[in-house]
Amino acid sequence: MEKRQRMCIACRQMFDKKDLNRIVKNNSGEIFVDTTGKANGRGAYICSNKDCFAKLKKQKLLNKAFKCNVDESVYLDLEEKIAKK
Repeated sequence: MEKRQRMCIACRQMFDKKDLNRIVKNNSGEIFVDTTGKANGRGAYICSNKDCFAKLKKQKLLNKAFKCNVDESVYLDLEEKIAKK
């Protein structure tokens, strides 16, 4: 079976979907870190590299990916998840 690959929005490299962190914007407009990888909505992916997270936060890449302002709490939640890996 073919592995599903997704691109990190910071470094633009391809990774297996399971190796990435997924952030979702659902139909209600809520944005959150998707720990299951299966939540409905538009997804953006980031690898667990701390440099990529720094770039994501500095350039507000989630704001660009979802075309709206992303609350700082989403960045903090994602930072915690990456730190645990």
